[in-house]
Amino acid sequence: MVKRATTIRLSEEIAEEAEMVARGRGVSVNSLILTALSAELDRVKGDDEFMSHLQTLTERDKDIWIA
Repeated sequence: MVKRATTIRLSEEIAEEAEMVARGRGVSVNSLILTALSAELDRVKGDDEFMSHLQTLTERDKDIWIA
């Protein structure tokens, strides 16, 4: 699997909380963020309203690029 690097900027408060939770779980902050992001992606995939909205946007964008 090819991996891409992405930079995120966290407030000091969120960064400290993330470090504390990651330490408590025995994982890296990177792993904590990946787990949280994966859970959010799974959640939105199960959201019919969001997926319908996403499909509308995708179709609109396709029309823009093809025109």
